[in-house]
Amino acid sequence: MSDTGGVREVKSAARTVELLELLAARGDRPARLQELADELGVPRSSMYALLQTLIARGWVRTDVTGSLYGIGIHALLTGTSYLDSDPRVRVVRPYLDEASEALGETIHMGRLDGRDVAYLATRESHEYLRTISRVGRRLPAHVGALGKALLAERPDAELPEGPYEALTANSHTSRESLAADLARVRVRGWSVDREEGVTGIVGFGFALRYDTPALDAISCSVPVARLTPEHEERIVAVMREIRAKVEATVPGAGSVHWR
Repeated sequence: MSDTGGVREVKSAARTVELLELLAARGDRPARLQELADELGVPRSSMYALLQTLIARGWVRTDVTGSLYGIGIHALLTGTSYLDSDPRVRVVRPYLDEASEALGETIHMGRLDGRDVAYLATRESHEYLRTISRVGRRLPAHVGALGKALLAERPDAELPEGPYEALTANSHTSRESLAADLARVRVRGWSVDREEGVTGIVGFGFALRYDTPALDAISCSVPVARLTPEHEERIVAVMREIRAKVEATVPGAGSVHWR
């Protein structure tokens, strides 16, 4: 067993978490028993027993044949509880509404989680509606405005070695290219994602510096077709003002600050 903070890892608990993370990462691609057993290096019989336990508790679901497995509804319920109980998300939500009303564009809040950014809240533009909500989803930090705003708050020595995954033709794929971009972010004070994560979309990201280094950020996303120099200037001005308001309204000393 591995050692974490002086406490030995519980193998059965680690295996359960690894299974749930694997199923969640597959999205709409259900898995078969043997696939899961092979992926996690677990005996087929042990994997079957674990799956049945999680099915009974709602964490995993299966099809009518009992041969395909996917993430269960209790994962959603737990994720919703996380959002509802997080004091930072509660503080930011009204300001996302304010930014959305002022700009008419899509506004996001995200949190750095390893090499990814997890989306915690979104206010969609009435002009450009996504068919799938971003909340609860992840995006590699190096390709989006949220992620680059947060990576710029950290020394380049913490950047992983490349090559990086390319989501579009404009994505950074090398450590050197990303580091050069982050240097510009530090000078400018905000990040710009010009079709690096989604073709046709430009994002502007602003780290929320109520933590050091910042873990949360907000962003504004706009279709290229609607982005004029004047609109870009207004987006930056409004989002900078929103950031200042958020940072001045962080939870008080009586609130729990999670690590």
